[in-house]
Amino acid sequence: MTTPAPAAPAVRNPAALVVLLFGSTLGVMAGSTIVPVLEVIRSDLGVSGTAAGLIITAHGLAIAVSSPLVGWLIDRLGVRPVLAGGLVLYGLAGGAGLFITSYPVLIASRLVFGVGAATVFSGTTVALLGLYRGALRDRVMGWRSATTSLGGLAWPLLAGAVGGISWHAAFAVYLVGIPLGLATMVALPNSHPKPAERGPHGGMLALLRARPALLGLYALMVTTALLMYALAVFLPQRLAQVGVTEPFLVSMFTVGSSAAMSVVGLVYARTRARLGYDVLLRVSAALWVGTFVILGVTDAPAVIAVAPVLFGLGNGLAFPALTVLVGEAAPPELRGQTVALSATGSFAGQFLSPLLLGPLIGATTITTGFLAAACLAGLVLLLLLATRVPANDSSSAKV
Repeated sequence: MTTPAPAAPAVRNPAALVVLLFGSTLGVMAGSTIVPVLEVIRSDLGVSGTAAGLIITAHGLAIAVSSPLVGWLIDRLGVRPVLAGGLVLYGLAGGAGLFITSYPVLIASRLVFGVGAATVFSGTTVALLGLYRGALRDRVMGWRSATTSLGGLAWPLLAGAVGGISWHAAFAVYLVGIPLGLATMVALPNSHPKPAERGPHGGMLALLRARPALLGLYALMVTTALLMYALAVFLPQRLAQVGVTEPFLVSMFTVGSSAAMSVVGLVYARTRARLGYDVLLRVSAALWVGTFVILGVTDAPAVIAVAPVLFGLGNGLAFPALTVLVGEAAPPELRGQTVALSATGSFAGQFLSPLLLGPLIGATTITTGFLAAACLAGLVLLLLLATRVPANDSSSAKV
């Protein structure tokens, strides 16, 4: 007999929740927003395709490098002032593209923008983990996954629409960070962090020694990012090989992943109420294996279209599960640094993905690269099958 799921708890701090969910969409739009006008920028500034690519990837390097400092600031000052300041920086540095006409200055602005983006990613995550507990936290994390995916669709469409006026206009979308930063100061509670423990038994190194499972979670986040960008970078090339070159059709293939992730986000809390984290992560890894096996063995566009949907379903389960597991592994006074390290790992994985798979694909074929990704996902699945993933409780996490 199936036990019915408990009644959903009421959401408290609705204004804060709206601000944090809205802010969560800004992380995914960081690079994708200006993709629709990237070729126009390249032509206008007279730079190579590789140089143009740095415009949408430079911020990722800045996120990976600056995230540990961002986490340290959150733990020392509290999430509200750091997140609010990061949102304003995000808006100012991102919106600077409205006026910049020099490629080096644009790249510099994107690096500064990456610091703001790092603050937004870690700040919204820490705030959500601090405000919500238990079943309500699962609901909120599912909503976050859904809104993040929808933001990945909506923001580039808006930028593409205004980018028809001028490529500079696309950067105006980033200005939303400024009013959102002001809203953060009003909507978020003024929580004061506990003093971090000092001495030989405190700090992140002590936490990692006490909870070595964190290293496994970080490794899983890096692997997830590697696989995600393997799909994002090389799927359009594979589609071109099978005769799908029309930009709108290509976008339909990539939209499938975001749509699937959004759907899973809406039902994540009910799924989590019935299944443990270990089961969710194993299902995710199995879906990733299926994704890359399909891409590696078929030439039929209709079958290839299934692959990004499977990947989105897997990400829809893994993203909120990993976020909660990492957040719950740390005591509140170290949660900022703990979450920030996950951002470093994720964005480092995104940066490394084409560097690792690109040479293999160049020496062989795209399908061989996808099958290698399937092997990596299979290894993850085997490790998860051999490992029990505990549900930590942050209230009992001590360093």
